[in-house]
Amino acid sequence: MTDQPINHLTASRERRARTFSGYLVLLLLAVAIAVQVFGIGRLANDYRDALSIAAVIVGPLVLLFLLPGFYMLQPNQAAAITLFGEYRGTDRATGLRWVLPWEMRRKVSVRTNNFISDRIKVNDLRGNPIEIAAQIVWRVIDTAQALFDVDDYKAFVTVQVEAAIRTIGSRYPYDDFEHLEVTLRGNHDEVGVELRQELNARLAVAGITVDECGFTHLAYAQEIAGAMLRRQQAQAVVAARKTLVEGAVGMVEMALEQLSAKNVVELDDERRAAMVSNLMVVLCGERDTQPVVNTGTLYQ
Repeated sequence: MTDQPINHLTASRERRARTFSGYLVLLLLAVAIAVQVFGIGRLANDYRDALSIAAVIVGPLVLLFLLPGFYMLQPNQAAAITLFGEYRGTDRATGLRWVLPWEMRRKVSVRTNNFISDRIKVNDLRGNPIEIAAQIVWRVIDTAQALFDVDDYKAFVTVQVEAAIRTIGSRYPYDDFEHLEVTLRGNHDEVGVELRQELNARLAVAGITVDECGFTHLAYAQEIAGAMLRRQQAQAVVAARKTLVEGAVGMVEMALEQLSAKNVVELDDERRAAMVSNLMVVLCGERDTQPVVNTGTLYQ
Protein backbone atom coordinates (compact mmCIF):
# COMPACT_ATOMS: atom_id res chain seq x y z
CA MET A 1 0.00 0.00 0.00
CA THR A 2 1.48 3.32 -1.08
CA ASP A 3 0.86 6.64 0.60
CA GLN A 4 -1.04 9.08 -1.58
CA PRO A 5 -0.72 12.84 -1.05
CA ILE A 6 -3.88 14.35 0.38
CA ASN A 7 -5.07 17.69 -0.92
CA HIS A 8 -6.59 19.46 2.06
CA LEU A 9 -7.48 22.59 0.07
CA THR A 10 -10.55 22.29 -2.11
CA ALA A 11 -11.05 25.30 -4.35
CA SER A 12 -14.43 26.96 -4.00
CA ARG A 13 -16.42 27.98 -7.06
CA GLU A 14 -18.92 30.78 -7.21
CA ARG A 15 -22.50 29.84 -8.03
CA ARG A 16 -25.76 31.70 -8.09
CA ALA A 17 -27.62 31.89 -4.80
CA ARG A 18 -31.36 31.44 -4.45
CA THR A 19 -32.54 34.86 -3.30
CA PHE A 20 -35.66 36.96 -3.78
CA SER A 21 -36.48 40.50 -4.78
CA GLY A 22 -36.81 42.64 -1.67
CA TYR A 23 -39.54 44.74 -3.20
CA LEU A 24 -41.97 41.82 -3.43
CA VAL A 25 -41.22 40.84 0.15
CA LEU A 26 -41.62 44.49 1.17
CA LEU A 27 -45.10 44.42 -0.36
CA LEU A 28 -45.86 41.28 1.64
CA LEU A 29 -44.59 43.04 4.76
CA ALA A 30 -46.93 45.97 4.11
CA VAL A 31 -49.85 43.53 3.79
CA ALA A 32 -48.91 41.92 7.11
CA ILE A 33 -48.84 45.32 8.80
CA ALA A 34 -52.21 46.20 7.28
CA VAL A 35 -53.69 42.92 8.52
CA GLN A 36 -52.36 43.57 12.01
CA VAL A 37 -53.81 47.08 12.05
CA PHE A 38 -57.11 45.66 10.82
CA GLY A 39 -57.08 43.04 13.57
CA ILE A 40 -56.37 45.62 16.26
CA GLY A 41 -59.25 47.74 14.96
CA ARG A 42 -61.60 44.75 15.04
CA LEU A 43 -60.54 43.87 18.58
CA ALA A 44 -61.45 47.35 19.72
CA ASN A 45 -65.06 46.59 18.84
CA ASP A 46 -65.13 42.89 19.69
CA TYR A 47 -62.29 41.48 21.74
CA ARG A 48 -63.68 37.94 21.31
CA ASP A 49 -63.40 37.91 17.51
CA ALA A 50 -61.17 34.91 16.65
CA LEU A 51 -60.09 36.30 13.28
CA SER A 52 -58.93 39.55 14.85
CA ILE A 53 -57.04 37.68 17.56
CA ALA A 54 -55.30 35.56 14.93
CA ALA A 55 -54.37 38.66 12.91
CA VAL A 56 -52.90 40.36 15.97
CA ILE A 57 -50.85 37.26 16.87
CA VAL A 58 -49.70 36.28 13.38
CA GLY A 59 -48.87 39.82 12.26
CA PRO A 60 -45.89 40.36 14.61
CA LEU A 61 -44.60 36.86 13.84
CA VAL A 62 -44.62 37.65 10.12
CA LEU A 63 -42.80 40.92 10.80
CA LEU A 64 -40.14 39.15 12.88
CA PHE A 65 -39.70 36.60 10.09
CA LEU A 66 -39.45 39.04 7.18
CA LEU A 67 -37.47 41.96 8.57
CA PRO A 68 -34.10 40.19 9.26
CA GLY A 69 -33.93 38.88 5.68
CA PHE A 70 -33.62 42.27 3.97
CA TYR A 71 -30.31 43.54 2.59
CA MET A 72 -29.22 45.91 -0.17
CA LEU A 73 -26.60 45.56 -2.91
CA GLN A 74 -25.06 48.46 -4.78
CA PRO A 75 -23.72 48.23 -8.35
CA ASN A 76 -20.61 46.02 -8.59
CA GLN A 77 -21.27 44.54 -5.18
CA ALA A 78 -22.06 40.93 -4.35
CA ALA A 79 -23.22 39.00 -1.29
CA ALA A 80 -22.08 35.50 -0.43
CA ILE A 81 -24.88 33.52 1.23
CA THR A 82 -24.04 30.89 3.86
CA LEU A 83 -26.26 28.55 5.87
CA PHE A 84 -24.74 27.30 9.12
CA GLY A 85 -21.27 27.73 7.66
CA GLU A 86 -22.08 26.11 4.30
CA TYR A 87 -21.70 28.21 1.16
CA ARG A 88 -25.05 28.45 -0.62
CA GLY A 89 -24.18 30.81 -3.49
CA THR A 90 -23.58 34.43 -4.39
CA ASP A 91 -26.15 37.12 -5.15
CA ARG A 92 -25.01 39.78 -7.64
CA ALA A 93 -28.41 41.40 -8.30
CA THR A 94 -28.48 45.07 -7.26
CA GLY A 95 -31.14 46.79 -5.21
CA LEU A 96 -33.24 45.56 -2.28
CA ARG A 97 -32.89 41.81 -1.79
CA TRP A 98 -34.24 39.20 0.64
CA VAL A 99 -33.19 35.78 1.85
CA LEU A 100 -34.39 33.50 4.59
CA PRO A 101 -33.49 35.12 7.92
CA TRP A 102 -31.32 32.21 9.07
CA GLU A 103 -29.08 32.56 6.03
CA MET A 104 -26.06 34.81 6.60
CA ARG A 105 -24.90 37.43 4.08
CA ARG A 106 -21.30 38.56 3.59
CA LYS A 107 -20.84 41.42 1.16
CA VAL A 108 -17.79 41.75 -1.08
CA SER A 109 -16.91 44.44 -3.62
CA VAL A 110 -16.26 43.34 -7.21
CA ARG A 111 -15.19 46.83 -8.29
CA THR A 112 -11.81 47.54 -9.85
CA ASN A 113 -9.09 48.29 -7.30
CA ASN A 114 -5.85 50.19 -7.83
CA PHE A 115 -2.82 49.23 -5.76
CA ILE A 116 0.64 50.84 -5.76
CA SER A 117 3.30 48.77 -4.06
CA ASP A 118 6.07 50.08 -1.85
CA ARG A 119 9.56 50.41 -3.27
CA ILE A 120 11.13 46.98 -3.09
CA LYS A 121 14.87 46.32 -3.24
CA VAL A 122 15.65 43.43 -5.60
CA ASN A 123 18.82 41.98 -7.08
CA ASP A 124 18.55 41.89 -10.88
CA LEU A 125 19.89 39.11 -13.10
CA ARG A 126 23.48 40.38 -12.73
CA GLY A 127 23.18 40.77 -8.97
CA ASN A 128 22.92 44.56 -8.97
CA PRO A 129 20.59 45.91 -6.25
CA ILE A 130 17.72 47.88 -7.75
CA GLU A 131 14.54 49.49 -6.44
CA ILE A 132 11.19 48.61 -8.03
CA ALA A 133 7.62 49.74 -7.39
CA ALA A 134 4.59 48.69 -9.43
CA GLN A 135 1.01 49.78 -9.97
CA ILE A 136 -1.59 46.98 -10.12
CA VAL A 137 -5.23 47.17 -11.26
CA TRP A 138 -7.14 44.15 -9.92
CA ARG A 139 -10.68 42.98 -9.17
CA VAL A 140 -12.51 40.01 -7.70
CA ILE A 141 -14.05 37.67 -10.25
CA ASP A 142 -14.93 34.73 -7.97
CA THR A 143 -16.38 35.78 -4.63
CA ALA A 144 -16.38 32.25 -3.22
CA GLN A 145 -12.64 31.86 -3.72
CA ALA A 146 -11.92 35.36 -2.43
CA LEU A 147 -13.86 34.83 0.80
CA PHE A 148 -13.37 31.15 1.58
CA ASP A 149 -10.10 30.01 -0.04
CA VAL A 150 -7.85 32.69 1.49
CA ASP A 151 -7.97 34.30 4.92
CA ASP A 152 -7.84 37.96 3.80
CA TYR A 153 -7.86 38.45 0.05
CA LYS A 154 -6.71 42.10 0.20
CA ALA A 155 -3.68 41.21 2.32
CA PHE A 156 -3.10 38.25 0.01
CA VAL A 157 -2.91 40.62 -2.96
CA THR A 158 -0.33 42.79 -1.19
CA VAL A 159 1.95 39.85 -0.37
CA GLN A 160 1.68 38.24 -3.81
CA VAL A 161 2.38 41.52 -5.61
CA GLU A 162 5.64 41.88 -3.70
CA ALA A 163 6.58 38.26 -4.40
CA ALA A 164 5.82 38.62 -8.12
CA ILE A 165 7.87 41.85 -8.39
CA ARG A 166 10.84 40.13 -6.78
CA THR A 167 10.50 37.17 -9.14
CA ILE A 168 10.30 39.27 -12.32
CA GLY A 169 12.99 41.70 -11.15
CA SER A 170 15.49 38.89 -10.69
CA ARG A 171 14.88 37.43 -14.17
CA TYR A 172 16.24 40.36 -16.17
CA PRO A 173 19.14 42.79 -15.96
CA TYR A 174 18.39 46.41 -15.20
CA ASP A 175 20.10 47.64 -18.38
CA ASP A 176 22.12 46.39 -21.35
CA PHE A 177 24.11 48.99 -23.26
CA GLU A 178 24.67 46.62 -26.17
CA HIS A 179 20.90 46.14 -26.59
CA LEU A 180 21.22 42.37 -26.89
CA GLU A 181 19.04 41.35 -23.93
CA VAL A 182 15.57 42.02 -22.62
CA THR A 183 16.00 44.51 -19.78
CA LEU A 184 13.81 46.01 -17.11
CA ARG A 185 14.55 49.56 -18.23
CA GLY A 186 14.37 49.07 -21.97
CA ASN A 187 11.47 46.61 -22.32
CA HIS A 188 8.69 47.94 -20.09
CA ASP A 189 5.85 46.50 -22.16
CA GLU A 190 7.30 43.01 -22.47
CA VAL A 191 8.26 42.81 -18.80
CA GLY A 192 4.88 44.27 -17.80
CA VAL A 193 3.05 41.51 -19.70
CA GLU A 194 5.13 38.87 -17.93
CA LEU A 195 4.47 40.52 -14.56
CA ARG A 196 0.72 40.44 -15.24
CA GLN A 197 0.89 36.74 -16.15
CA GLU A 198 2.86 36.01 -12.99
CA LEU A 199 0.33 37.89 -10.85
CA ASN A 200 -2.67 36.18 -12.44
CA ALA A 201 -1.09 32.79 -11.80
CA ARG A 202 -0.47 33.67 -8.15
CA LEU A 203 -3.87 35.32 -7.51
CA ALA A 204 -6.01 32.72 -9.27
CA VAL A 205 -6.41 30.78 -6.02
CA ALA A 206 -8.13 33.84 -4.51
CA GLY A 207 -10.48 34.41 -7.46
CA ILE A 208 -8.74 37.65 -8.42
CA THR A 209 -7.61 38.83 -11.84
CA VAL A 210 -5.17 41.58 -12.78
CA ASP A 211 -6.35 43.82 -15.63
CA GLU A 212 -3.31 46.08 -15.87
CA CYS A 213 0.09 46.49 -14.26
CA GLY A 214 3.30 48.42 -14.81
CA PHE A 215 6.34 49.83 -13.04
CA THR A 216 6.01 53.20 -11.32
CA HIS A 217 9.60 53.30 -10.06
CA LEU A 218 12.72 51.63 -11.41
CA ALA A 219 16.24 52.69 -10.43
CA TYR A 220 19.52 51.42 -9.07
CA ALA A 221 19.74 51.25 -5.30
CA GLN A 222 21.38 54.23 -3.62
CA GLU A 223 24.54 52.35 -2.65
CA ILE A 224 25.51 51.74 -6.28
CA ALA A 225 23.64 54.52 -8.06
CA GLY A 226 26.70 56.80 -8.23
CA ALA A 227 29.02 54.08 -9.56
CA MET A 228 26.46 53.00 -12.15
CA LEU A 229 25.96 56.60 -13.25
CA ARG A 230 29.69 57.00 -13.86
CA ARG A 231 29.69 53.72 -15.74
CA GLN A 232 26.80 54.86 -17.92
CA GLN A 233 28.54 58.15 -18.60
CA ALA A 234 31.78 56.38 -19.54
CA GLN A 235 29.98 53.98 -21.85
CA ALA A 236 28.11 56.88 -23.42
CA VAL A 237 31.38 58.75 -24.03
CA VAL A 238 32.93 55.65 -25.60
CA ALA A 239 29.91 55.12 -27.82
CA ALA A 240 29.95 58.79 -28.89
CA ARG A 241 33.68 58.65 -29.63
CA LYS A 242 33.21 55.52 -31.67
CA THR A 243 30.54 57.18 -33.78
CA LEU A 244 32.66 60.31 -34.15
CA VAL A 245 35.76 58.41 -35.31
CA GLU A 246 33.76 56.31 -37.78
CA GLY A 247 32.29 59.50 -39.26
CA ALA A 248 35.68 61.23 -39.40
CA VAL A 249 37.32 58.31 -41.18
CA GLY A 250 34.55 58.32 -43.76
CA MET A 251 34.92 62.08 -44.32
CA VAL A 252 38.72 61.82 -44.70
CA GLU A 253 38.36 58.95 -47.14
CA MET A 254 35.82 60.91 -49.18
CA ALA A 255 38.06 64.02 -49.20
CA LEU A 256 41.08 62.10 -50.45
CA GLU A 257 39.05 60.36 -53.15
CA GLN A 258 37.61 63.64 -54.45
CA LEU A 259 41.03 65.36 -54.42
CA SER A 260 42.50 62.51 -56.43
CA ALA A 261 39.55 62.27 -58.81
CA LYS A 262 39.55 65.99 -59.63
CA ASN A 263 43.37 66.25 -59.75
CA VAL A 264 43.31 69.16 -57.33
CA VAL A 265 46.69 68.26 -55.86
CA GLU A 266 49.10 65.36 -56.08
CA LEU A 267 50.05 64.00 -52.67
CA ASP A 268 52.78 61.53 -51.92
CA ASP A 269 52.47 59.05 -49.05
CA GLU A 270 54.12 61.37 -46.53
CA ARG A 271 51.85 64.34 -47.35
CA ARG A 272 48.81 62.09 -47.55
CA ALA A 273 49.55 60.80 -44.03
CA ALA A 274 50.03 64.37 -42.76
CA MET A 275 46.74 65.45 -44.33
CA VAL A 276 44.92 62.49 -42.80
CA SER A 277 46.41 63.32 -39.40
CA ASN A 278 45.38 66.98 -39.64
CA LEU A 279 41.85 66.14 -40.77
CA MET A 280 41.39 63.62 -37.96
CA VAL A 281 42.55 66.17 -35.40
CA VAL A 282 40.14 68.76 -36.81
CA LEU A 283 37.18 66.36 -36.97
CA CYS A 284 37.75 64.54 -33.69
CA GLY A 285 39.02 67.38 -31.53
CA GLU A 286 36.75 68.77 -28.82
CA ARG A 287 38.05 72.33 -29.19
CA ASP A 288 37.91 74.67 -32.18
CA THR A 289 40.99 74.36 -34.38
CA GLN A 290 43.31 77.28 -35.08
CA PRO A 291 44.29 77.45 -38.77
CA VAL A 292 47.97 77.90 -39.71
CA VAL A 293 48.61 79.78 -42.96
CA ASN A 294 51.59 78.47 -44.92
CA THR A 295 53.25 81.30 -46.90
CA GLY A 296 56.10 79.21 -48.19
CA THR A 297 56.26 76.32 -50.55
CA LEU A 298 54.29 73.10 -50.21
CA TYR A 299 57.21 71.40 -48.45
CA GLN A 300 58.41 74.27 -46.25
